[in-house]
Amino acid sequence: MEHSKLIINDLIKSQVETSEGLDSFKRKISKKYKITFPSNVQLLKAYHKLLKNKEVKKSKRVELLLITSPVRSLSGIVNVSVLTKEYPCPGKCIYCPKEIGIPKSYLSGEPAVERAKSLDYLPYDQTKERIIMLEDQGHPVDKIDLRIIGGTWSFYPKQYQTWFIKECFNACNNKKSRTLLEAQKLNEKSKHRVIGLSIETRPDFINKKEIKRLRKLGITKVEIGVQSIDNNILKLNKRNHGVEATIKATQLLKDAGIKVSYQMMLNLLGSTPKKDLEEFQKIFRDSNFKPDLLKIYPCALLKNTPLYKRYLNKEYKPYSMKELSETIKEIKKITPYYTRIERIIRDIPAQKIVTGPTKVSNLRQIIHQEMKEEGWQCKCIRCREVKNRFDKEEKLYLFREDYESSGGKEIFLTFENKNRDKLYSLLRLRIPSSYFKKTKHFIKVLQDSSIIRELHTYGKLTAISKKGSSSQHRGLGKRLIKEAEKITKQEFKLKNIAIISGIGVREYYRKRDYRLKESYMIKKSTN
Repeated sequence: MEHSKLIINDLIKSQVETSEGLDSFKRKISKKYKITFPSNVQLLKAYHKLLKNKEVKKSKRVELLLITSPVRSLSGIVNVSVLTKEYPCPGKCIYCPKEIGIPKSYLSGEPAVERAKSLDYLPYDQTKERIIMLEDQGHPVDKIDLRIIGGTWSFYPKQYQTWFIKECFNACNNKKSRTLLEAQKLNEKSKHRVIGLSIETRPDFINKKEIKRLRKLGITKVEIGVQSIDNNILKLNKRNHGVEATIKATQLLKDAGIKVSYQMMLNLLGSTPKKDLEEFQKIFRDSNFKPDLLKIYPCALLKNTPLYKRYLNKEYKPYSMKELSETIKEIKKITPYYTRIERIIRDIPAQKIVTGPTKVSNLRQIIHQEMKEEGWQCKCIRCREVKNRFDKEEKLYLFREDYESSGGKEIFLTFENKNRDKLYSLLRLRIPSSYFKKTKHFIKVLQDSSIIRELHTYGKLTAISKKGSSSQHRGLGKRLIKEAEKITKQEFKLKNIAIISGIGVREYYRKRDYRLKESYMIKKSTN
């Protein structure tokens, strides 16, 4: 853009505050300078270049105005998804598609898949490109939630797993390390810090040995493909595992401090809207389940699956749009405060879906609009996050919710407004099942310890060591930790408190007198 300095100066001098006003400004400058309609990314790049050369003055208003897809950093982090290359899958699920050269259950046309294909599935290049893309869009990228996707992670060769994660860290560090341990150490003070790391796997692949390995890799969250908690439905859909595997995996993961996300499928062969709702009622009521996070994936009917043959034989019928949306709304009505519904539909290209409401990619938005018209709000974490509604004058309240979970006890602490429709910060404290069973913990370093499984302050992402117009970096997390320490010492008389920390958050906990032992940050509760 030859006229970039003039355009940016015009924008700085203007009174533009909204996206509509920005569009109007762009139309005017396009006509004035006889140029094509500029994108936000183009303008932002020009602004940062001029700012670096000290040719324009810094403008926070302009920076916020030009952010593309601002929602990407309104949860206090940015998400970077990296896809593995194709490996065999142990599953025989009848609904699952298989495309040559792509990990099972993923399809060409999905954004993450297309990005991975163009970069030969190289983890370093995928991570790097995504970071650059988010930076170009105006997002701070120093707090990265890294999500590794593709097939059953626990079935992949161990050497490949270690190399893959090391390369992701190398991209964040902008430096090549020889070992994963070296890359992790560098990331503790890197410009782009990995504050959370997740993988997806099957529940029947989770055991004590696997969890210990996951911790060495730095995993803090596991998405398990539960799909259903009805053994008959699991058998009909050839999942090749039962509900007991989910119950066992949930307990082991929680006792290790790992966040548990359930991937659940509606409209499976053999199910009905009534059965689906009953399953979710049980998930939230039965202490064997109670996941921290949920992904609700309505079954998509795809041609290259055994389920399609069942559909042609009239043995399977997709729900109507009304049946699906009503079922999801009923699930959202019973979702507890401590669960976050991460997604309610997959990014499967509509042209690949034979029929049914999963062709509608904006299903979440449609459901939320219906909820608004009906006058009610979901209590899940995502629906209550403060996002860009931060008010520094608003009075916050400390809420506490205790619930039995997988043989242990969960203590869910939050800072929220009085009406509980704006969630500012949360902490998950677990008293593991070994405490109540009076047995030894399977991870020696966690013996006689409570575990902080999650600490998160929501709102617009604020760069490390900076303050801004956000709820981050205002001491909320520190206050929640103090409360967790008090509960650990006074109520449960435990010797230690442990934190399952993302690699890039270790420095934050060191400042609060926690020390790294194996893969956990630990502090004596008597301090």
